Amino acid sequence: MKTTTIILLIFLAFTIQSNAQKYITKNGNITFYSDGPLEKIEARNKQVNSALNTETGDFVFKILMKSFVFEKALMQEHFNENYVESDKFPTAMFKGQVTNDVEFSASGTYEVNVEGDLTIHGIKQHIQEKGTFKVSENGIHGTSKFHIVLEDYDISIPGAVTGKIAEEIEITIDVTLKPMKK
Repeated sequence: MKTTTIILLIFLAFTIQSNAQKYITKNGNITFYSDGPLEKIEARNKQVNSALNTETGDFVFKILMKSFVFEKALMQEHFNENYVESDKFPTAMFKGQVTNDVEFSASGTYEVNVEGDLTIHGIKQHIQEKGTFKVSENGIHGTSKFHIVLEDYDISIPGAVTGKIAEEIEITIDVTLKPMKK
């Protein structure tokens, strides 16, 4: 009886381990939007790296700041040189966890709470945000929309454009994570 219990526990451990997977993407999307009084500014980055460990809930994003594309080339130049200083701070990163229970092995749409550290412009801030995961046989599609305050990340707005750029920026995340090949 004792041997049967041990064998059952070992089998269960291997089964649980094999169901836990890591999901990744190298072409996620992040958009930011500034709705300033004089001008609306939007930029999109389609080269977002992201990974999710379904066993632990660990979730990470890494973004190359120079990969944001703007409607106007001058906006893109100012963003990289004057605001986020992309040469000095080339990436932004989120490292955290899904904090609520999600049944990643079952197809469905799940509201998620994500908590962790967001680093932009060399400044790390602890954040808590909500999002959605849609789990299917094709992978996990994740979306979220939240706001950040530029001042929290030591990003200053020069006086000449104070009215053009909002002090709070809307961030939209849209990633489709695929199972990592073993």
